[in-house]
Amino acid sequence: MTRYLTRTLVAAALACAPAFAIAAEKKYDQGATDTEIRLGQTMPYSGPLSAHGIQGRTEVAYFRKLNEEQGGINGRKVNLISLDDSFSPPKTVEQTRKLVEQDGVLALFGSSGTAAQSAVQKYLNSKKIPQLLVSTGANKWNQPKAFPWSTPAFFLYGTEGEIFGRYVAKTKPEGKIAILYQNDDFGKDYVAGFRKGLGDKAKNIIKEVTYELTDPTMDSQVLAAKNSGADVFFNVSLGKATPQIFKKVHELNWQPMHLVVSPSTGRVFLEAAGLDTVQGIIGATAYKQMTSPRWANDPDVIAYKEFLAKYLPNEDKTNEIGFVTYSFAHVMAHILREAGDNLTRENILRVATNLKKVHGPALLPGSAYNTTPEDYVPFKRLELQQFKGNDWVVLEEMTAE
Repeated sequence: MTRYLTRTLVAAALACAPAFAIAAEKKYDQGATDTEIRLGQTMPYSGPLSAHGIQGRTEVAYFRKLNEEQGGINGRKVNLISLDDSFSPPKTVEQTRKLVEQDGVLALFGSSGTAAQSAVQKYLNSKKIPQLLVSTGANKWNQPKAFPWSTPAFFLYGTEGEIFGRYVAKTKPEGKIAILYQNDDFGKDYVAGFRKGLGDKAKNIIKEVTYELTDPTMDSQVLAAKNSGADVFFNVSLGKATPQIFKKVHELNWQPMHLVVSPSTGRVFLEAAGLDTVQGIIGATAYKQMTSPRWANDPDVIAYKEFLAKYLPNEDKTNEIGFVTYSFAHVMAHILREAGDNLTRENILRVATNLKKVHGPALLPGSAYNTTPEDYVPFKRLELQQFKGNDWVVLEEMTAE
C-alpha cells in the first residue's frame, strides 16, 4: 500500500511538472504582465521637427493593429505610450522620467532626435532600461561597452557620410567642396564620416558653414557656401531648414553636385520646396522609396498603404518617414515575440542585440536586420540615388567599409 501510494504521488508530481515548469518560465520586469507589455517613447509632435511626428503616430497605430487583429504579441496587448517632447532635450528628460518612474514602461522604443535622446542615454543606461531602435543614427548608438542598453534603428550617420565621401572622391576627385551642417552631434557625425570617406580628398573641402536649429532662415549660410566657389555641396540639414536650403540654392542658380542626407530626402521635404528646386540632388537610402513607381507592386508597400487606409486614414500617404518607422515597429514586434514569456529587460536587450536576418518591410531587397553584442548597427548597405523629374534614379549601391 505504501509503495503504491508513493508511486501514485510521484506520478502525480511528474504529471504536474510541465505545468509548473511553464509557469516558472514566466519572468517579468516592470511594464510586463500576463496581459500587457508597456513601452514608451518621446516624439517631436510639436516644435521645429514636428514633421517627424508621423513616426510616433505610425508606431502607435501599428501596435493597435496587432492588438486588434492578432490579440497582441504572445497573448499580451502592447501599450505604446508616446509623449511629445517638442525636440527639446529638457522636455525629453522630463517625459522620459515620467515614462519610467510613473508609467512604469518595460523599455523605450523608437524615440526620436539625436540631442533629445542623448539627454537621456546615461539615465536609461544607469537604470538598465532598454533604449531600443532609437530613431537617430548618431555614432553614439553603437557603443556596446559604454552604453549597452542603447541600440540604433538604422545605419549610422557616419556610415552614410562615409559613403557620400567615397562617392565624391571617385566621381569628382578635383571638386571643391562646401559643407553646411546642423551644429550638433547629428551634423558633426555626418561630417566626420564624410571626411573619412573622402580620404586624402578631404583637402578639397574649402568651406564649412553651420546653422542652429533656431535660425529663422538659411539664406546667409547658403550664400556663404556658394560664394566659396564650391562645385560640390554637402547638405546636412533637418526639418524646416532643408526646404529653405533647397529653395535658396535654386534661387541663386547654384548648380553644384548637391548631396542631401537621408533624413531630409523624404517626399514631404521635396514637395515643401517644390520639385523644380530639387532636380539633380543626390541622396543615399537603405529603403524603398514608397512613392516611386519602382515599388508600386511591392507586397510590403501595398501592405503599408492598406495599413494607412485602415488605421491612419488622415495621414500623408506620400510621407516615406511613416513607412520607415512602420518597419521599426515591425522589428520591435519581432523582439517582443522572440522574448516569449521572459519579459525581463535583460532578455529584451539580449534579443535586440542578436538579430539574425530579420525582415524590415521598408528595407531594400537583400537587406535585413542583423546585430551582435559587439556591433549594434543593423545594416550598412545604401543605394545612391539622384532625383530627376518626379522620381529617384539609382546611381549605384555602396556598403560602408
